[in-house]
Amino acid sequence: MTDRLEAHPLVTIAREEVAGLPPADWDSVVVATGPLTSPALAQAILDLTGEGQLAFFDAIAPIVNFDSVDMSVAWRQSRYDKVGPGGDAAAYINCPMTKDQYEAFIDALLAGPKAEFKDWENVPYFDGCLPIEVMAERGRETLRHGPMKPVGLTNAHKPDEKPWAVVQLRQDNALGTLWNMVGFQTKLKHGAQTEIFRMIPGLEKAVFARLGGLHRNTFLNSPRLLDRQLRLKAQPRLRFAGQVTGVEGYVESAAMGLLVGRLAAAERLGRPIEAPPATTALGALVNHITGGHLDGGAGSFQPMNINYGLLPPMAPPKRDAEGNRLSNKDKTRGKKRLVGERALADLEAWAAGAPVLEAAE
Repeated sequence: MTDRLEAHPLVTIAREEVAGLPPADWDSVVVATGPLTSPALAQAILDLTGEGQLAFFDAIAPIVNFDSVDMSVAWRQSRYDKVGPGGDAAAYINCPMTKDQYEAFIDALLAGPKAEFKDWENVPYFDGCLPIEVMAERGRETLRHGPMKPVGLTNAHKPDEKPWAVVQLRQDNALGTLWNMVGFQTKLKHGAQTEIFRMIPGLEKAVFARLGGLHRNTFLNSPRLLDRQLRLKAQPRLRFAGQVTGVEGYVESAAMGLLVGRLAAAERLGRPIEAPPATTALGALVNHITGGHLDGGAGSFQPMNINYGLLPPMAPPKRDAEGNRLSNKDKTRGKKRLVGERALADLEAWAAGAPVLEAAE
């Protein structure tokens, strides 16, 4: 991709910083600065709009080398033996805890040294990615009813003993050599992480390929600042794309970048197009960041991955093609299928009505 862009006769690449807003004679600009937008640009946007960008700390979980996990203590099983997308009913490694082990683990989490925030870093977390110790601070049973819940699992080594809590690891790479500690995002200092996480049965000799940490994430209050063309209302020459708009995830960020490029190109050709309909994943994300979010007060808008909850609801089918009544599980599957079919049909219709944008134009 880099080679094609560098060789393209209509593309000029300048690797340098634009401090603050782009020059006034740049009449159509896409800003895709990501979660680490520089202070100069962030301040310029604040001055222009009177609306501060929002920020939170997004915590990442540790990754463990598979061959350092004690599989004589841990076992492979998905909760309720549910088959995952890859057809694996044992997609997780499970590390069991007794009540005493759990209580000692909670004590260690609460007492462990943590990364301290500076005054300017006093921002809320993304609720979908809370650090493990922050969850523990909300109550000693929070983790046991959250990422460490023991339900739907049977210890293969001791089938008659019900674990008090379970730590799960999920495969992180195609080779199966790296495993992510599910729900174990953390702001514990690195030395404390290795000590505390090795208290987990099966991880006493764990080798960590990556320890947990935090990163700052900056994004616009898009429902107030952007229109459905993803243009800044206060200065429509500026479009925003990617994670800075308030979408979460690599696929979602790339999708918004592709869409913004298409919207900007169509406008420049004098044939502007609308964003895809809200029944599609693309349109649903645009809808969320430009008005689909319910304003619950200052700081309530947060990044969102694509999910079925962002799409307009549909009634589930009651019977299959042969007229047989469907179970609740099959109704849910059928509903998702219908939502997908509707999205594909609506996206195809949208694309058919949009101008073809070729580099030659």
